[in-house]
Amino acid sequence: MPLSVSVLGEITDYTQEVPGKPYLNTKYRTAYAAQLLIARKVSSILSLQLVPSYLHYNLVPTVQDKNDVFTLGMGGRLKITKRMSINAEYNYLPSNQVVTTKVHNSFSLGWDIETGGHVFQLVFSNSQSMLETQYLTGTTGSWGDGGIYFGFNISRVFNLKKH
Repeated sequence: MPLSVSVLGEITDYTQEVPGKPYLNTKYRTAYAAQLLIARKVSSILSLQLVPSYLHYNLVPTVQDKNDVFTLGMGGRLKITKRMSINAEYNYLPSNQVVTTKVHNSFSLGWDIETGGHVFQLVFSNSQSMLETQYLTGTTGSWGDGGIYFGFNISRVFNLKKH
């Protein structure tokens, strides 16, 4: 197939206490995300992806902030060897949707290292969270000001049946 299309849905519940607001129960703390992941393997070493996203927050900080937010993400993967790749992801948040805090567009760079059964991922980003409802509209770090965060993942595939 020249194009791969997937749908991602997410429901999150913010569980931290908000000082002075003990009445904020799950009804107010829930947020939703829906993404359409449109990807294409351009060549044997390059893959690209476009990700339009819709987010809904049951409660926003002020009336100027929008409950319904739209973003557009794009990403890519460049294989540098058979077992290593460089990844990049950028998420554009159009202005006037989140206005109470100074947010930045999320930008991340990653390095994947495959070793037989494991994949090690080193990620540098101006976003602290891994959840779409938090990093798409809540990235406060800035690459220009040194607001860069480091993340590390290890993935392992387990086979329950012999082939």
